[in-house]
Amino acid sequence: MIAMQYRFVLPADYDMAAIRERIATKGPLLDNLPGLVFKAYLHAEDPEHTYAPFYLWRDEEAMHGFLNGPAFAGVSQAFGWPSVQTWTPWHATVTADVRQAQHATISSTAIAPYSALAQLREQEQAAAQQALAHGALAVVVAFEPVTWTVTRLNLWRSAAAAEAAHAGQTATVRHYQVGHVSAPGVTAM
Repeated sequence: MIAMQYRFVLPADYDMAAIRERIATKGPLLDNLPGLVFKAYLHAEDPEHTYAPFYLWRDEEAMHGFLNGPAFAGVSQAFGWPSVQTWTPWHATVTADVRQAQHATISSTAIAPYSALAQLREQEQAAAQQALAHGALAVVVAFEPVTWTVTRLNLWRSAAAAEAAHAGQTATVRHYQVGHVSAPGVTAM
């Protein structure tokens, strides 16, 4: 599997209703995309206006098919040429209820040089299980060895559930609204 995200930071006066309308119109178009486990259409208005979809792909061929195709060309024409981040998942759990997600949290942590990666992966998997126990509908823990980071995506039914699960954490957590979840690969997990 491959996790992928790109972010567009929009002008402060950007009408976010246009993003919500785009998600409502275009979101269902990927509901049956082969090779896509899920795509969460994320957007935020605080602290900055952002459109930041997050994907979990079955394999690189599916990801390349999307990036080389008309859907990504349309996004690029509308918002610009983004930097596309990719990660190898250390953990990915997507529940059957993932389409009910209304809120997302994303956090990233730098990995210290010479860290015991196997131990860190075990710790991240334990944290993923805790998020699921707190009601997360999807948890992706993704590893990236170019910048040596671990990125965590959690999808929640509500902002209140996310707040409760992240209470007391010291890591910086970005909060997003979820406009739509396309999840054609969930039944195959």
